[in-house]
Amino acid sequence: MSKVRHGIVKRGSTWSYVVRVADPESGRTRPKWVGGFATEDEAKAARDEARVAARRGEYVDRSALTVREFLTEWIDGHAATVKPGTASGYRYDIEHYIVPRIGGLRLQSLRPAMLSRLYRELQESGGRDGGRLSASTVAHVHRTLRKALTDAVRVEQVLAVNPAERAKLPRVRRSEPGQVWTPAQLARFRERAAGHRLSFFFRLAAYTGARRGELLNLRWPDLDLDAAEVTFSGSTDVIDGERVEDTTKGDRSRVVSLDVGTVAAAREHRRRQLAERLQAGPYWTESGLIFTTELGTPVHPETPTLLMSKLIRDHNEPAIPGRGRGHPRTPLPPPADPLPRARLHDLRHIHATTLLLAGVPVHVVANRLGHADPSITLRVYAHVLREQTAGVADVFAKAVEAAVSKGVSK
Repeated sequence: MSKVRHGIVKRGSTWSYVVRVADPESGRTRPKWVGGFATEDEAKAARDEARVAARRGEYVDRSALTVREFLTEWIDGHAATVKPGTASGYRYDIEHYIVPRIGGLRLQSLRPAMLSRLYRELQESGGRDGGRLSASTVAHVHRTLRKALTDAVRVEQVLAVNPAERAKLPRVRRSEPGQVWTPAQLARFRERAAGHRLSFFFRLAAYTGARRGELLNLRWPDLDLDAAEVTFSGSTDVIDGERVEDTTKGDRSRVVSLDVGTVAAAREHRRRQLAERLQAGPYWTESGLIFTTELGTPVHPETPTLLMSKLIRDHNEPAIPGRGRGHPRTPLPPPADPLPRARLHDLRHIHATTLLLAGVPVHVVANRLGHADPSITLRVYAHVLREQTAGVADVFAKAVEAAVSKGVSK
């Protein structure tokens, strides 16, 4: 071993450095040798970085742990502490976007610039068949990494700082809800859905602004028809083929008032379900859910989603049904008022935009939607509020002019 100079020494074919690290229990410093560097310059650079970290109390032992190894262990241990849907999202990001690209890197080698480059690559070619990945998905990957690396710093103490905190996401324009149905278009959709056994699902979605999972989690005790209100306290999803029930997205229950027409529709839906129960007899499965199949089992989340698309298509492309196999439908003239394409989640948007344009206070709309903070509603529906305030200047001017005119007339 050669002579130690400035905390650097050559041991065999590699270089090592020494740094004094404070003992967390006694507070006394002790020498810590770190080796395996190929050159003296590499050892010096690592020594300088370690000294700065030690002075800040952020020093961590050198580790060969890879990103793949850390994230695999992290998600297995972290899954039990979060909602199943959240854990599933973390796992998907790790397996499909993070590990395939940076999984082989040493965890402690990660730098903000590396993660910024990862996000750019994902946006440009991280989608299906090498296509672009949506900005929201890239942002979700970033949140997953930031959470995992925060735990690497605070819990596992294998990182001194979190590189994701200073990584930069690709700049994108914040999206707003696209074309939202008008109340008249919603009414036409309701007419098309009226004959279906799940028509009340769409009514309740549009008239409360509830999320799909919240509606599918509803039990009859949650619906107080005498008080004309519904309580949303949970959510339902299907993860890895299994139905999973959890709290609402904001982890808070909320009570939403109902109009007279929705209460009447609820009573009709209840009568229909009781008739189905009577017809099913011993084959009926009692779940207590408001929305079930004809045999009482839970409705799969994708069922209303796909059904809405079908109902819109049937409205826009009417036809006389065929009389059996081999007999195609007979097309009818298209309607004069076709419905724009819309997703099930857009019923939530029409609920919010209609209320906001009617002048309902933002905090009231936020409560109906289950937003934890009205600022979320303000951000998502900023374009609606701009429409609402477009004539405010004229209102003020006319009020002042009226006051002036009144004074002159006196």
